[in-house]
Amino acid sequence: MAWSLIHAGWMHLLLALINAHDWTMRYVTTFSTEVFSLLNSIIYFHKAIQELQRAHDNLSFAAFLYAIIGSIGTTLVAIFLSTAEKWKSLLHPYIRMGLTEYAAAISIIIFIGMPHVGELASLDRSTLHVSTSFKPSSPDRTQFFVQFWHLPVGWIFAAIIPGFIITVLFFFDHEVSSIICTIDRYGTRKPTGFAWDIVLLGMTTALCGILGIPPANGLLPQAPLHSESLMHTEKEEILISVDGEEKVEHRNVRRVHEQRWSAFLHAGAILVFVSPPFQHVLGLTPTSVLAGLFMFMGEQSLSVNPILYRFFYLLTPPSELPKLPAEIKSYRGVHAYTLVQIVITIVIFVVTLTIAAPVFPVLIIILVPIRLLLMNRLWDRKVLRFVDAWACRKGSPEDDKDLLAGEVDEKTGAAPRLPDETIGDV
Repeated sequence: MAWSLIHAGWMHLLLALINAHDWTMRYVTTFSTEVFSLLNSIIYFHKAIQELQRAHDNLSFAAFLYAIIGSIGTTLVAIFLSTAEKWKSLLHPYIRMGLTEYAAAISIIIFIGMPHVGELASLDRSTLHVSTSFKPSSPDRTQFFVQFWHLPVGWIFAAIIPGFIITVLFFFDHEVSSIICTIDRYGTRKPTGFAWDIVLLGMTTALCGILGIPPANGLLPQAPLHSESLMHTEKEEILISVDGEEKVEHRNVRRVHEQRWSAFLHAGAILVFVSPPFQHVLGLTPTSVLAGLFMFMGEQSLSVNPILYRFFYLLTPPSELPKLPAEIKSYRGVHAYTLVQIVITIVIFVVTLTIAAPVFPVLIIILVPIRLLLMNRLWDRKVLRFVDAWACRKGSPEDDKDLLAGEVDEKTGAAPRLPDETIGDV
C-alpha cells in the first residue's frame, strides 16, 4: 500500500504540472458527474447500514433498537436544523444561520450525550475505536514510518497499477466536487485553483503511504455542504437600460462568502481531535451516531442531484409534469435518460461490493466516451441538450455540434436551451 500511494502522489503532481484539469474535465458532462454524485450518496447509505449491522451483531437487542433510534434521530435532527434559515418568524437571524451551518455538529453532540441519560446509561453500546497513546495502532508496528524501501523492485513497479487507479479516483472525485461547489448558483468570483489542489492532494496521499495510514479524500458531499453553509445575501448594483436611459438597480443576490478561514479552522479542528487527549472525546461517539451522520450526508448529496428530480418525474402523472420545450415531443427520452443513469449507478455500486471494486473509478471514466460517442446516437439531440450540459463550461456537446454545423443562434452564439432551474440545481 505504501508504494501504491507514493506512486499516486507523483502522478497527482504530474497531473497538476500538465494542468490536466483543462484538457480532461472539458470533456466531462453532467451525465457523469450526476452518476458519480448518486453513487456517493448510495455508498453513504450503505455505510450507515453496515454500521447498524455491526451493532446488531455486537449489542443486545435493546441496545440495537436504541442504535436504530439514535442513527435515525441524528439524521432527522440534522435535517431539521439545516432548514433553520427558513424559520423566518423564529429566533434571531444569526441564531438561525448558526443552527443551519452547524446542524450536523449539533445533532451529533445531542446524540452523543443521549445514551448517558437515565435508563439509557445502562445499555451496552458500541463506540468509535480510538488510540489511547501516541504510537501506531497496529501491534505489528513499532514506528510510524513504513519501511517501504525494503520491498523488492518488481513489487515496486507492480504498485504503479493500484497507484494509477487511486489517482483516477481521487482526481475525478476532487474535480467533480470542486466543480459542484463552484457552480453559478454559488456566485464565486475568485478564480479556482484546481492544479494547486491536486498538488496538495498528491503530497498528502504520498505522506499517508509513508505513514502507513489510509489516504483521506472524499469531498462529496462535504465540499458542497461547505459552500452551502457560506451562502449569504448581499446587495448588488446592476446597470440596466430603461427607455434608452441607463439606471442603477439594486438587487439582492445569494453568493458564497469567499475566504480561507473556515477551511483552515476545519483542518485545525481535525488535527486537534486526532491528537490525545481529544481522541478520547471522539471515543465517546456511538457508532449509531456515525451511521446517522452517513445517512445525513447521503441525503444532503442526493437532495441536490438532478437525477432525484427527474426520478420524481417518472412518478408524476403526465398531466402534472412541467411543460417541455416545443421541440421535445414527450418525456420518454428524458425518462429513458434518467433510468439509464440509475441503472449505471446501481451496476457500478454492485461492482464496488465485489473483488473488482478497485476498478470502479475506471468505469466512471468510461462514462465520458459513452456519453459523447454512443448516447448521441440513441437519444434525440434536443433531449440531450435539455437534460445534459458540459460540467466545466457553458453549453452542451450538442451546442458544440450545432456550432460546427452553423445552427446556433446568431445573437447568443448558442443553441436554444431551457433554463437550468427546470431540471433542478446541481
